[in-house]
Amino acid sequence: MRNKKSQKAFTLIEIMVAIVFVGLAIASLVGANSAFTQANGAGTNLSTAEFLSEQIRELTTLVPVVDPDGATAFGPETGETVADFDDLGDFDNAVFSPPIDAMRNTLSNFSDFSQHITVSNINPSDFEQIETDNSTSFVRVTVDVFLNSTKICSTSWLRTEY
Repeated sequence: MRNKKSQKAFTLIEIMVAIVFVGLAIASLVGANSAFTQANGAGTNLSTAEFLSEQIRELTTLVPVVDPDGATAFGPETGETVADFDDLGDFDNAVFSPPIDAMRNTLSNFSDFSQHITVSNINPSDFEQIETDNSTSFVRVTVDVFLNSTKICSTSWLRTEY
């Protein structure tokens, strides 16, 4: 007869402990995968927002700081549309939803995003101090990009007459 104690096999408790460890490992991998997917989505949204900010920056690069028509207040003149914006002040308080590109074309594929533009005259010796419209030749352009009413990024740059 054979001795039962000399047989080598796993006990039921050992198998159950192994199954618990495998289950925990799988649950951890699923949780990590979910976190990676969310982080990837946030990174994609941030990249898109930066792209949309850069489109406005490129659009406003060659637009004059001072209105060629002599307007003294920022904002578009009466009847002026984005196609007619001829100076940086015209972009003040403009909201583009869906956003536009550097050629002023609507980007319909990004309809959940919007570009909010603020143009402010600033003091030439203190860039934090905002001055009245058209009182200096220095302006700060700020573009806030929103995704479904949530601000994703904000970008600012300075411009002056040249």
